[in-house]
Amino acid sequence: MIRDRSPATDDRAAAATLALRALAHIVGDVELGPRLLDVTGLDVPTLRARAADPDLLAAVLGFLTAHEGSLIATASALDVPPAALVAAQRTLGA
Repeated sequence: MIRDRSPATDDRAAAATLALRALAHIVGDVELGPRLLDVTGLDVPTLRARAADPDLLAAVLGFLTAHEGSLIATASALDVPPAALVAAQRTLGA
């Protein structure tokens, strides 16, 4: 099968997948979940409805990068370097 996706498309897909994993971790965390909602002004129905939206995913990663402790904890939980989450935010925000 011939792939018709560009490397940039693959990068955005990988970034979105990582951001979705981060979002799942955040909403499952008793401290991070409520803080995400408080800081962003989002609500649970909006998160569910827009979970695949690159802008929302970039905002979720921005929430993490704004607080080093949350970034490191989430990266550890996902078994990725914190820089991967920062890079995913840049990719989705571009």
